[in-house]
Amino acid sequence: MRFAYGLICAVIMATVANAETVVVARRPVIVTAQDHALVLARRGTLIHSSCGQTEGIACGPTIESARRACCFFGQRQIVEEGVAYSPARRQWFAVIRYR
Repeated sequence: MRFAYGLICAVIMATVANAETVVVARRPVIVTAQDHALVLARRGTLIHSSCGQTEGIACGPTIESARRACCFFGQRQIVEEGVAYSPARRQWFAVIRYR
């Protein structure tokens, strides 16, 4: 829904203003835990998504250490998880969503 709204706004702005001078920037729509992990690794920072689920995020030198550092790890049932490596930070970023 947010993507459709953003796309409609972008089209309206591009048609109203001169297309050469309009720069439309929108936030990426994060759908899965893996997508969120990729965004975190690319940015090199830990930021929660507003996905509406309980979510744990963390980083660490190994995949397992990043997973275990996530909030609620071992306390709640895992619904979805994703991990991604950041070459710039030389760390793994983990995102776990819980029930």
